[in-house]
Amino acid sequence: MAALTEEQTLIRDQAEAWVRDEFPVTKFRAMRDSKAAGAIMGDAWQGMVEMGWTGILVPEAHGGSDLGYLTFGLVLEALGKNLTASPLLASALVGASALRLAGSEAQQAAVLPGVVDGSIILSLAVDEGARHNPAQTACTATAQGDGFVLKGEKRFVLEGMSATHFIVPARTAGAPGEEAGLTLFLVAADAAGLSRTGLSLVDSRGYADVTLDNVAVGADAVLGEVDGAFPVLDAVLDRARAGLSAEMMGTAGQAFTMLVDYLKTREQFGRVIGSFQALGHRAAQMFTDQQLARSCAEAALASIDNDAPASTVAEMASLAKARVGDHLHLVSRELIQMHGGIGMTDEYDAGFYLKRARALEATYGNQAFHRERYASLLGY
Repeated sequence: MAALTEEQTLIRDQAEAWVRDEFPVTKFRAMRDSKAAGAIMGDAWQGMVEMGWTGILVPEAHGGSDLGYLTFGLVLEALGKNLTASPLLASALVGASALRLAGSEAQQAAVLPGVVDGSIILSLAVDEGARHNPAQTACTATAQGDGFVLKGEKRFVLEGMSATHFIVPARTAGAPGEEAGLTLFLVAADAAGLSRTGLSLVDSRGYADVTLDNVAVGADAVLGEVDGAFPVLDAVLDRARAGLSAEMMGTAGQAFTMLVDYLKTREQFGRVIGSFQALGHRAAQMFTDQQLARSCAEAALASIDNDAPASTVAEMASLAKARVGDHLHLVSRELIQMHGGIGMTDEYDAGFYLKRARALEATYGNQAFHRERYASLLGY
């Protein structure tokens, strides 16, 4: 565990207590059963705004607290434990990071205060296929007059049904597969020609497919440099991957706690099953994996806070996403297996963790994607 400041400890304890008391997994189950619009859990979003979590990465000049990525990761880990559904990661981490890295002073002043007070929900609409591959962007942005016209489709957009604005990478030059020629655009969700279709995925979150059919935007919609957005997009995605790794640690941690509690209470052949050596060894291996995964996730977040070079942040983010992904995959699978038949029933919560685990693993690149990327970054 990273050495935390007093302020970080208070925020972590506040987040854990709030999630535990106000949003147990039963609230997630109720949201799933109700098929709530946008897949946001009741008053969770407003509560996060009131506690200041939406401003953790926003400069004080725009109404935030600028407390850093490790602090934000502590909150995300707490939310991951009880599967609390909200646009916090998509908007206040990914979206806010994009504005900070690529937005002009005027764009930041116009958007970031809304992110802090929750009136603006940002979402990065990056992927266009079944697998994460930003360089394969085919969505086009054609210069027209003083602005651009966007045409294309984005798939599996996080919080796509609740977003008020999308950050859209589009191709202003080059061909799919090339890193050069991409430009970032800030597009309002109610823009003429933009439509979205809600998706029903296994983790019951608010994904959407977004279609841009000749969406006209002005020159002021461009975030950063025309044709040269890939490096900043990569930096934004690395921050997203580091933050997501923290949430994954929370989901894996709670799954492991449920597993160990069951091993300590379930009796078979007159003994608690945790006393059987084979099961004890498996639990010990998962605990070891948990500590290794945590060190990777925290190192990725700390590298961003410490202004490490972009190449270092990229290495740490891919290492974290791959390592934590492997750990979460193992624990969520073992949670089902060790519970036997009851673990496969909808009445038991174990299935929620398995489903969320598989969705988290795929988001912003799965383990295979990041192992290959990590090796490439190291020169192999």
